[in-house]
Amino acid sequence: MKRLFVAAALAMSATSAFAGELDNGFLKGVTDKEKPFYAPGEEMTFTLRLEGIKAFPPGEWFIKWERTGDDGKRDGGKVPASLVEPLVIKTSLDQPGFVRILAQLVDGKGTVYRKDIPANALTPDGTRPMNHAERHDKRIFFDGGAGVQPEKLRGEPEPADFDAFWARQRAKLAKVPVRADRKELTNSAQGHVYAVQIDCAGPRPVTGYLTMPKGVDEGKKYPCRLETHGYSYRPPHNPPGWIRPDEIVLNINAHGMKLPAFGADEAYYKELGEAIKSNGKQYAFDPIQNSDPEQAYFNGMALRVMRGLQYLKSLPEWNGKDLYASGGSQGGLQTIWAAGCGEGVTKAESGITWCCDMARNSLRLERKFASDGWYIPWVPALGYYDPIYFAKRIPASCLTVITRAGLGDYCCPPRGLAILYNSIPGPKKIWWVQGSTHGYVPPAPNQNFWIDGAK
Repeated sequence: MKRLFVAAALAMSATSAFAGELDNGFLKGVTDKEKPFYAPGEEMTFTLRLEGIKAFPPGEWFIKWERTGDDGKRDGGKVPASLVEPLVIKTSLDQPGFVRILAQLVDGKGTVYRKDIPANALTPDGTRPMNHAERHDKRIFFDGGAGVQPEKLRGEPEPADFDAFWARQRAKLAKVPVRADRKELTNSAQGHVYAVQIDCAGPRPVTGYLTMPKGVDEGKKYPCRLETHGYSYRPPHNPPGWIRPDEIVLNINAHGMKLPAFGADEAYYKELGEAIKSNGKQYAFDPIQNSDPEQAYFNGMALRVMRGLQYLKSLPEWNGKDLYASGGSQGGLQTIWAAGCGEGVTKAESGITWCCDMARNSLRLERKFASDGWYIPWVPALGYYDPIYFAKRIPASCLTVITRAGLGDYCCPPRGLAILYNSIPGPKKIWWVQGSTHGYVPPAPNQNFWIDGAK
């Protein structure tokens, strides 16, 4: 019995040693084209290599892969993991759209390997601390893809009264004067930080933080930027830890939640957290609420975006010409609203833009398209908030930059990002990243490229 115990302990020790070596690994994938866009029916070749691993026991690890796509077709397999021979996958797509390849390191039972990484670990190249996604997605995986004629993709028809609906919302907003309460929190050598709440139509005011460079004290004027947040409800909204030296920035939360500087406490945040739910659903996900476009949670959010821009334009410290908007995911959605809502945004920087092509996204699971399932249930009234329709209304005076579009991001699928890009009539750029999911960017160097319509 003692000998068996010792043998088991030695086996566990060996496994732990190899597991530690695996924790430096990642699965890198590239296509046979520098820009992985193909013609209908053209063969796509994906080459996947294990990197960052020196050795592991033979026959114990495998790469399990699956091919899905906008055509609803599926394929897959499981092959022995190798540090010498790459995994080569060939596929095709006979229509405009995207193919997804998801591959993961698994053991003999098919269990996905997950790294044991401390929070302060460095990336596999040893150059920088792990980002949030790398700390929390601990698989050794590749999640990427390729497209067929993405420039031909278009969305479903927009609501017939789209412009009339938004004219009514702007009229509703115009009835509320642009008035703000402002409390200075910081006056330093870098500049000023203020807590602000701005009157707005809808259920709650605009709330957030205004930062100004020190130069405003000398009468200098600056570009203004509206910053918006990704999907979350994690109160309180705290002040930023920096001041941009060359811009005035208004950073707003998505909910109009009261700030601590204006008396919000734990009880208030708990009550608001319950109030923003609807019919047992998290905010914005209730199809009953969303069936009425004026009651949809996005309505108040969009009105606060417009009012935030109006407030920035009212500041005497604004230079009167440069108005920016930026954000990622839900913040990217709000950024496109900002660019297309008629308030004169001159540069919009929208990353991993959420809710593009909502009508099709909600059908992905039903039709077995590539998906991650995190889509708002479709009702026609959501068409008033789909960024692909706001994109059509972005003026030619605005440069729109999609700062990241992941070819493996199926929270915000590549098809929707391509439709968004195609819908923008003016100068535009989009940064496609191979192997990037919604929250993860693979270690550099990776396969990425600009499509640049801003030249």
